[in-house]
Amino acid sequence: MILRLYGQGRSLMRGTPEYADLAPGFEDVAGARQIIRLSVDLVQTSCGMGVPLFDYTQERGSLVRYWTAQGVNNLRKYWGLKNMKSIDGLPTGFVPDSMAPQD
Repeated sequence: MILRLYGQGRSLMRGTPEYADLAPGFEDVAGARQIIRLSVDLVQTSCGMGVPLFDYTQERGSLVRYWTAQGVNNLRKYWGLKNMKSIDGLPTGFVPDSMAPQD
C-alpha cells in the first residue's frame, strides 16, 4: 500500500520550547536537529501494485555511530558550517546559536 499525506509542515528547531515539549516522545538520536510537525488535511492510499517488494533487514547504524564518536561539539560545528543554507542557497531557519558548540 502507498500512503500519501497532504498538509502543512512546520519545522521545530532543537533549542526551541516546542522542540523541548515534543522531544521526550522520540528516541534521542545523535544528530537530531529538528522535529517536523505536520497538520494533515488529506490522506490517500493506493494499492501499491507497481511498487517492488523488499525485505527489511536492519537499521543502518553508521551515521549514529559516527556522530556519537565525533561528539556534540564537533556535530554542532558541522551544523554551523553546513546547515545555515539549503543546497539551493535559501536560509534554513536554523538559529546559529542553536548550532554553536556547547560548553
